[in-house]
Amino acid sequence: MRNPGLPLEQGDLRLLETELARQLLSSRIPARYAFTGTDGKPRVVASWFRWTGDELVMPTFISAPHIRHQAYRVRALRAASDVAVSIDTESFPPQVLTVRRLAEVDEVDGVDPDYAEAARRYLGEEPASDYIQQIDHPQTRMARMSVRPQWVGLLDFANRMPSALGGLTQGTGSPG
Repeated sequence: MRNPGLPLEQGDLRLLETELARQLLSSRIPARYAFTGTDGKPRVVASWFRWTGDELVMPTFISAPHIRHQAYRVRALRAASDVAVSIDTESFPPQVLTVRRLAEVDEVDGVDPDYAEAARRYLGEEPASDYIQQIDHPQTRMARMSVRPQWVGLLDFANRMPSALGGLTQGTGSPG
């Protein structure tokens, strides 16, 4: 059991409830997620995301009038669904939220509602509305990739630093 006077350890899902995590989850910073390609090589992709309160949702296209082929990551995540997701600032000192888990991939006819919501956050209401109208077509099909965090890491390099810099331990023994 955790001592209430000590900070939350890396890996603790309650880190998602902190002010810094809430700021990063509501930001316009793209999520960057790492996965293993079908060739066994690591990949990192930046993506719009939506935090539902339980899961990170990062939809992408399977088909649409402006799409030549299904996103490679859809096939790769169906074959090997382990992902690590980072939402991090470019300012100094950096702030970083990392989550890990298996990604679930579900197909959605039309524009995924989470994608439309992310478009509003990233583009603004009017530009997002115009964009969604352009892509909302009978041929549009999306993959709803979602991650329910199993492990959470949070760094701000002021109060929460990696253990190598004298900061917090990693909790579950997993490197942060």
